[in-house]
Amino acid sequence: MMKTGLMLAILLLTGGCGVSEQQETSSNTSDQQEEAAVYEDYPEADSLLSGIPVYPKFEDIAPLLALNNDTTYVVNFWATWCKPCVKELPYFIELSKKYADQPVRILLISLDFPAQLQSRLVPFVEEREIKPLVAVLLDGKYNDWIDRVSPEWSGAIPATLFYRGKDRHFVGEAVHSLEELEQELNTIYQP
Repeated sequence: MMKTGLMLAILLLTGGCGVSEQQETSSNTSDQQEEAAVYEDYPEADSLLSGIPVYPKFEDIAPLLALNNDTTYVVNFWATWCKPCVKELPYFIELSKKYADQPVRILLISLDFPAQLQSRLVPFVEEREIKPLVAVLLDGKYNDWIDRVSPEWSGAIPATLFYRGKDRHFVGEAVHSLEELEQELNTIYQP
């Protein structure tokens, strides 16, 4: 099954998403320390793009999908050009705030095109103040790694993996409310 073809079809059907002009923001030392704390469980990124970790290959980020501790991870694959992805992002942001003091970590892995990172992704992330939750995966060889995330994944985005140790739950479609996202989270996370 050619999942790359499906990804291309999804791209063509969803069209582009508009973004506002880039807002100028300044980050101080406490913001940088806070961001570093958010990523402390994650593998070290190859580089940073305006403070956003960038992973060139899936192998670089694969350890993130296998952390085995008492934390529940919510890993969402998305892109700024994907309308359903953008529509569901506020629910992940709210979930992150709601569970900030609990062992639940959210990571939004952007699959945006490398040529659009600086012009589209960075302004989008800064405008919505979601930088501490976002990382970039540049590996466009989707057929090589999609099944490693979940054999259930068709390759379409948005797609979300919920896991805690060996317990895994995959959702291959957009969520439509915070309540729906929490319901999916509760298949793995039991406070």
